[in-house]
Amino acid sequence: MQGSNRWKSALTGMVAAFTLSAGTTGVQAADLVNVKRMSMELAQDIAEGAVKACRKKGYQVSAVVLDRGGDMQAMLRDVYAPRMTIDIARQKAGAVILSGASSAQLDRNRSDIASDLNHLEEVLTMAGGLPIESQGSLVGAVAVSGAPGGDIDAECAQASLDKVADRLQFGGL
Repeated sequence: MQGSNRWKSALTGMVAAFTLSAGTTGVQAADLVNVKRMSMELAQDIAEGAVKACRKKGYQVSAVVLDRGGDMQAMLRDVYAPRMTIDIARQKAGAVILSGASSAQLDRNRSDIASDLNHLEEVLTMAGGLPIESQGSLVGAVAVSGAPGGDIDAECAQASLDKVADRLQFGGL
């Protein structure tokens, strides 16, 4: 019996020591955060939807989708869209990641520094880039380039976002 009590006492001590040490690791609940990310399929569908929306209007464009960190997740260039439209769309999307607002809104809100921002390699404050949000969180950006005006680029990007709105709000991101 006495050996059994010693074993229980030792086990209780080990559990207590483990519990105390686990509580003193310095990791707090606020130290780790959950991050929403788009799936590859959603990013591809957004890029494709934007290109097809502009194609219906008669314009050949490129669409770029960046993830929340500014890395390219999807890109699609229509057959006759100039190659440079890829870089322009990527930079418009970069402006969205930088500001959390549309690229046109950044241009309007910060007209005092917009020309300076355009000197950054991955930012262009022209209309055509929109935030991709899910349940109040920025998960990325979509931008279009190639239509005759940033407002049309933005319309095509918005049409694509409208098409996947249910996936963004209820898709479990």
